[in-house]
Amino acid sequence: MFSRRHFLASLAAASVLPNLSAEDVKPRAKIKLGFDNFAVRAMGWKASQLLDHAAALKCDALFISDIDSYESLENAALAEVRKKAADLGIDLFAGGWSICPTSVRFKKNWGTAEEHLRTGIRVAKALGSPVYRVVLGAGEDRKTPGGIRARIADTVAVLKGCRSAAMDAGVKVAVENHAGDMHSWELADLVEEAGKDFVGVNIDTGNGAWTLEDPMDVLENLGKYTICSSLRDNMIWETEDGASIAWTAAGEGLMDWKKFTARWAELCPQVPIMIETISGFAKNFPYKKPDFWTNYDKRPEALAHFEALAKRGHTIPPFKAEGPDKKMLEQEYQKGELARSMKYLREVVGLGLKA
Repeated sequence: MFSRRHFLASLAAASVLPNLSAEDVKPRAKIKLGFDNFAVRAMGWKASQLLDHAAALKCDALFISDIDSYESLENAALAEVRKKAADLGIDLFAGGWSICPTSVRFKKNWGTAEEHLRTGIRVAKALGSPVYRVVLGAGEDRKTPGGIRARIADTVAVLKGCRSAAMDAGVKVAVENHAGDMHSWELADLVEEAGKDFVGVNIDTGNGAWTLEDPMDVLENLGKYTICSSLRDNMIWETEDGASIAWTAAGEGLMDWKKFTARWAELCPQVPIMIETISGFAKNFPYKKPDFWTNYDKRPEALAHFEALAKRGHTIPPFKAEGPDKKMLEQEYQKGELARSMKYLREVVGLGLKA
């Protein structure tokens, strides 16, 4: 008995449906769904508790983007985390912080930039993570001596110094577009300069908005390099001197998630969509002031796409937890933002493998 796919393909071949090819009727594999642990940062959970929450949300993947989220970095302890994830059917992705030694966000917690990256690569291998996520820094780095291109060069040097460690471990380094540090095209340049055989991208749609880019443009520029993700929605609205950006739960901002994930399925279908909600505040970008562009790369077409989003957007109120229950309110808020995102992406967009 013919399946629906065979039936449609036979019609296409018979020119009953002349615009339908065998590729058109090929079933599309579902994209895995998960979250970045920073979405529930107020909980202070370690890896085991994060895995429990991921299981409760029926996640396919969990991105532990903070190297401090393990009880121990000993291989035996990491092996236990790996086993628990496997038992729950959850893919693990590992990450850490800045590897740019001249960034305003660099920390010496894990030694030099190369020492940090080598540690992260070892941790990722022990966990069975295909990647170790790192960041360059933040938007403030664009104002440092030499600008962002100098910070990119410093980061590339660190990456190249650890190439053999990554290649030997079978772990790729995923560099994130983080907190307004790099435009998507600048991050693409970084990957090409460092070597795309061992370096890729951790794509972040929220941070992409902080470089005045439409999330679809960010995906178009970075999709082919993407090996990990930290995604969230954006609400953007016009202000007197530019635009304000507030990050939101998925489905509550301006992103067209069905369009976005359809393109994702073409560019990087093997990469899970992992949600990192960081909601409750807005940041203004006074890009209509000429001096703003001293530190940013103004590309008219990209800016036009961003401005089109801003024209569609509207202000949203901030969230502020106060009083003796402040911590509990923050925890419940963060869990709620993540839960709504996962529900929307699973039920409306159709992501995830688990019912």
